[in-house]
Amino acid sequence: MANQDNESRVNQWKTLDKDLKRIGRVESAGQFVARGMVAPGIALAFIVLVGLVAAVLVGGQPGQLVVIAAAAIGAYMALNIGANDVANNMGPAVGSRAMTLIGALIVAAIFESLGALVAGGDVVKTVAKGIIDPTALPDSGHFVWAMMAALLAAALWLNLATWLGAPVSTTHSIVGGVVGAGIVAAGFGAVDWVSMAKIAASWVISPVMGGVIAAAFLALIKTKVIYVDDKIAAARRWVPILIGIMSGAFAAYLALKGLKHLFKITIVEAVLIGLVVGVIGWLVTIPMIRRQSEGMENRKKSLKTLFGLPLVVSAALLSFAHGANDVANAVGPLAAIVHTVEQGDIAAQVGIPFWVMAVGALGISVGLLLFGPKLIRLVGNEITKLNPMRAYCVALSAAITVIVASWLGLPVSSTHIAVGGIFGVGFYREWHAEKRARELGIRKGKPVPPEERKRRLLVRRSHMMTVATAWIVTVPASAALSAVVYLILNAIT
Repeated sequence: MANQDNESRVNQWKTLDKDLKRIGRVESAGQFVARGMVAPGIALAFIVLVGLVAAVLVGGQPGQLVVIAAAAIGAYMALNIGANDVANNMGPAVGSRAMTLIGALIVAAIFESLGALVAGGDVVKTVAKGIIDPTALPDSGHFVWAMMAALLAAALWLNLATWLGAPVSTTHSIVGGVVGAGIVAAGFGAVDWVSMAKIAASWVISPVMGGVIAAAFLALIKTKVIYVDDKIAAARRWVPILIGIMSGAFAAYLALKGLKHLFKITIVEAVLIGLVVGVIGWLVTIPMIRRQSEGMENRKKSLKTLFGLPLVVSAALLSFAHGANDVANAVGPLAAIVHTVEQGDIAAQVGIPFWVMAVGALGISVGLLLFGPKLIRLVGNEITKLNPMRAYCVALSAAITVIVASWLGLPVSSTHIAVGGIFGVGFYREWHAEKRARELGIRKGKPVPPEERKRRLLVRRSHMMTVATAWIVTVPASAALSAVVYLILNAIT
């Protein structure tokens, strides 16, 4: 009997252990599933919080429910801008390992917010840079629904693009949203098709210009610094020059894209500011690079260190300029809605209340921290392999391309420029590697077989097709979504 009792007790413990293991596995599975819901939960809480703040600020005013709903949609849009668009500024720095992902997220969040709040501007054109004529709409109520539909449609499209892993233009998304709602509300005649043609042209101009400029700088670095006998001496001569070019380019870039909101500035004045700052940057960095390069080995790996800090600074400046410029995509339509509801009229330009600007700034930062890593990794690692020199060329290309495009009066997308720069660097690397392999084969009498050359491709073509397709369909997709949302809102009200 004693033996039977002992066996029964042992069996009970075995059964209990099995049950505990099953419970443990269920708990682990629950934690695994719940982990993926943390970021969406925080995002939802942020949207609800913005709605509550808007309710407190506009409580008791006519149309308060419309303003609260618009504030929540604006917060949703800002989250998606942070999740998708900011990756283009930080991706190269992370992919080249000049910054860690956590460091990039923190730097971007700080400088995006500073750019939005300090230089985001007091006045923003409400109807997406003159895409539609507000007077063509029947009344102010239809204008409010059109802006709300455009904002929600652009946010939904950005959300889908981020989920698919495609970096797209937030500006083109909101433009498409305005076009879709405008056509449904007032017909095709309400749309400024000349502006739309310029935007369509920028789909090609932006990435090609960015790619060519980035490839040109990489060719310069390879010729003058990397493939010379004394790399350190060459770096001491050329790195300060490149940093001076970067300083001048970003000074002009910030003057055009950020400081223009604080005071009026022409393209000539911006270029002069850039020249002065560039010369100062070149003179200041000559002794710094000399000190930093002392004792370095004469190898390519040493050069990467010299480009690390300038790359981090360029990424921070890109984020500042992006926050100053693209926050309008989230808060412009929201400010238009708030003004129209409060004043009862449609204005070509409106002042942006501080709380509206804060929604955009905080939303971009929160969206970046919660959802940004996915596209940062794609832009930085998965298109082509980047190092600090290549990533530096991409950042420099972004600033210079915006300046040139502004001078030519061309509407360009910072997203298209940055991604185009990465593709440009990758394709130049392919061409250069092919050239060296061919020259080496001729010298050794062993040409590289075509199948081996194909295996050495340095740009992932699948990503190129995904990104190009997303760019092409952004405006029509957001326009179609906006048209549907507008019809639903109009039917409900």
